[in-house]
Amino acid sequence: MNILIINAGSSSIKFQLIRMPAEKVICSGMVERIGSDDAVLKYRSDTIEIEEMDAMATHNEALQRIVGFLLDPQKGSIKNVEEIDAIGHRVVHGGDSFAETTLVTKKVKEEIQEFASLAPLHNPHNLEGIRVAEQLFPKAEQVAVFDTAFHQTMPVKARKYAIPNAFFTDHQIKVYGFHGTSHKYVSEKAIAYLGGIASKIIAIHLGNGCSMTAIVNGKSRDHSMGFAPTSGLIMGTRSGDVDYSVIFHLIGTLGYTPEQANTLLNKKSGMLGLTGLTDLRDIQAGAEKGNPDCKLALEINAYRIKKYIGAYAAAMNGLDAVVFTAGIGENSTSLRKMVCSDMDFLGLRLDDEKNESSSKSLREISTVESRVKILVIPTNEELEIAKQVFGLILKD
Repeated sequence: MNILIINAGSSSIKFQLIRMPAEKVICSGMVERIGSDDAVLKYRSDTIEIEEMDAMATHNEALQRIVGFLLDPQKGSIKNVEEIDAIGHRVVHGGDSFAETTLVTKKVKEEIQEFASLAPLHNPHNLEGIRVAEQLFPKAEQVAVFDTAFHQTMPVKARKYAIPNAFFTDHQIKVYGFHGTSHKYVSEKAIAYLGGIASKIIAIHLGNGCSMTAIVNGKSRDHSMGFAPTSGLIMGTRSGDVDYSVIFHLIGTLGYTPEQANTLLNKKSGMLGLTGLTDLRDIQAGAEKGNPDCKLALEINAYRIKKYIGAYAAAMNGLDAVVFTAGIGENSTSLRKMVCSDMDFLGLRLDDEKNESSSKSLREISTVESRVKILVIPTNEELEIAKQVFGLILKD
């Protein structure tokens, strides 16, 4: 069975065409920096590897380009659309409506749209991916895999806000959790590496969107994002944790409308607000050149991550491993070093030489003396989605 995975993020789209159950990747790639004049499309198969730079203003345009590559007789990996049996779509917010992977129907699309206000940087793009795929691959099964599903195991004490109970019971205002496919994938890899399911792990997903999960025996127990994918860590354009009084001050004193305040915190804050840049590679380069804003932004970012490590270690009453994953987590040696420094009280000790390794596989970067394993595990959300899609179709 050939399954095409479409993983639309806030500023990128990753894709893989995977033959299941062999888990063979036929081709893969991504479009980065969507919305800019220097968007990049990367495409790789057994026979070709291409990187092209071109302006791509929207996710729709990027999706059309991806499909064009797949069908291109000189570059692509399929001869016609009927070779695709199913398409798995990452969907960020499923609320309480979707606790598991589901076939896409009209009602499912309507509910994904309903949650768009809670994940404005993601759900609209996820839904756009579904609509484009339905048009281009009319005979393929369309399947939605929700980021929020993995976090259904969080206990009520971690999910409930300290506001009147009716908002929890009647309006489902609670912590939902995100990046679930990534946290699930890397935690399973970490558990296997540690040699058993009994474990206390902190998974740190660092990309344009960032989050952390406390995972006990393979189950999500707490998560840095909440009702929407905006709280917690500092992200590319999202502020992460902010005192809600700031929002009232923006509106009541500075004259912002609620929509303008939402746009400010979602699209103009985070690393962009601190530096004027969103790509960590550019920010690190600026810091190396002595840019004070870039240097401080990295310090603030690392400090926020360290606070969550301490909180989750306390909440789990122990810690066996810290896992870095996603684009920044896997590739930024300097940020990993900043996060892991001065953490002796936890027994967390980084091996500088191992940290500098350019290996793209699972690797341990802690010292022999470190009481806590520090792991770098490349995430593969697309493979995790393919496994869930394949399982659902077989079950049906």
